[in-house]
Amino acid sequence: ADSLNEFKFQCIGDAETDDEMCIARSLQEFATVLRNLEDERIRMIENASEVLITPLEKFRKEQIGAAKEAKKKYDKETEKYCGILEKHLNLSSKKKESQLQEADSQVDLVRQHFYEVSLEYVFKVQEVQERKMFEFVEPLLAFLQGLFTFYHHGYELAKDFSDFKTELTISIQNTRNRFEGTRSEVESLMKKMKENPLEHKTISPYTMEGYLYVQEKRHFGTSWVKHYCTYQRDSKQITMVPFDQKSGGKGGEDESVTLKSCTRRKTDSIEKRFCFDVEAVDRPGVITMQALSEEDRRLWMEAMDGREPVYNSNKDSQSEGTAQLDSIGFSIIRKCIHAVETRGINEQGLYRIVGVNSRVQKLLSVLMDPKTASETETDICAEWEIKTITSALKTYLRMLPGPLMMYQFQRSFIKAAKLENQESRVSEIHSLVHRLPEKNRQMLQLLMNHLANVANNHKQNLMTVANLGVVFGPTLLRPQEETVAAIMDIKFQNIVIEILIENHEKIFNTVPDTPLTNAQLHLSRKKSSDSKPPSCSER
Repeated sequence: ADSLNEFKFQCIGDAETDDEMCIARSLQEFATVLRNLEDERIRMIENASEVLITPLEKFRKEQIGAAKEAKKKYDKETEKYCGILEKHLNLSSKKKESQLQEADSQVDLVRQHFYEVSLEYVFKVQEVQERKMFEFVEPLLAFLQGLFTFYHHGYELAKDFSDFKTELTISIQNTRNRFEGTRSEVESLMKKMKENPLEHKTISPYTMEGYLYVQEKRHFGTSWVKHYCTYQRDSKQITMVPFDQKSGGKGGEDESVTLKSCTRRKTDSIEKRFCFDVEAVDRPGVITMQALSEEDRRLWMEAMDGREPVYNSNKDSQSEGTAQLDSIGFSIIRKCIHAVETRGINEQGLYRIVGVNSRVQKLLSVLMDPKTASETETDICAEWEIKTITSALKTYLRMLPGPLMMYQFQRSFIKAAKLENQESRVSEIHSLVHRLPEKNRQMLQLLMNHLANVANNHKQNLMTVANLGVVFGPTLLRPQEETVAAIMDIKFQNIVIEILIENHEKIFNTVPDTPLTNAQLHLSRKKSSDSKPPSCSER
């Protein structure tokens, strides 16, 4: 009642309608009714102690307690009488007559006292049983009378509240009807704004403004912090204010820099999407920013007169499609796995923390070059960090002509992950894996065995099966086209990888339950190899 009485509705606009004022006043009316009802309930409970609890407690102590004492006295006299009687019966008949007469007199006295105690006990039990009829029921009747008084008081309150209830019901219905009409207008406006957002854009003194994620270096790696950024083309001033709605909407200290250059970040140089680099005149180093979408990045780059990145002449040597599932490819993956499992299986954030791109590219160049590959034939030397090795493994998988689990099976894998029954999901994915080309399946098995080992050490490396699914899902099941539908399927890609990791022994070491013969499996793999787009092993 107190909370309702103190609660105030926020007014949208500069005035309220009569209906809105009636609705706002209703909370105080509710509080009054509840307070009156609560006061009567408290009186009823307090009265219950006097009319119900106290009489019953008195009956328990005085009557039932007296009966218990009489029972104890009866038991004691019974034991005493039985003991004396046994002794008397054991007296020898050779005793003198005077002694026997004295013993008989003593037994008669004890027997008489035992009879008196027995009668008192029986009388007390009968008295308690009779008293229960009125001393137990009468307090209950008085309590119910108080309860009926409480209900009657509630009925009177309801009668008094009836007129206001009718008025409030009408006000609520009127407000609801106005809301429906207003909502349709708002939806119409939203549609117009979506179709032509520039016409409805708020007039701003800035050339560009909005939210950007800024990469900040920490003691252990990097983090992405959300900022509200503004840019003025005339002065080339960029202002960044840390601001996160999830933390209560509190902003940090703003920072302003003068723009020197803006360059779009190459897709294969960073795992984040929609990134671009900014160089400032008055701040050393490069500021890496992430826009909210591809269109958002384009607008920021246009405002800052950004330019495209300069690609190295040897880019094609390590671009998508240059990696193969050949002996070198298997050797690279095995070396990376061996290095991780022997030197860094317990490293926190394994596969999630990204290595420096230049180091990753350098390691891949060494591993993929036949001239230098022999130098790392047995192991990757300790000079390479674990995060560099894990990033190299993921990058090599992304460089394959197509995803390891193939474009043509992607919809089937996603569909399997959407099945309701977990057993059905495993069975369907089991069957699909055995339809992959032999080299794809072998590479997938090699990778899943390794990821299972990583997940087994999740208490140290913090990489659970779910975390590994998030990391490898988009790589092993990347779509041919980036669409909204494809983005919505990412969570199901992750589920597929989780199932492969958790059931790797069954999926890769046993034949699926589906009635596919070896000849059918061979034919299916051959068709997969001949179909478009070609498999990784055929490119």
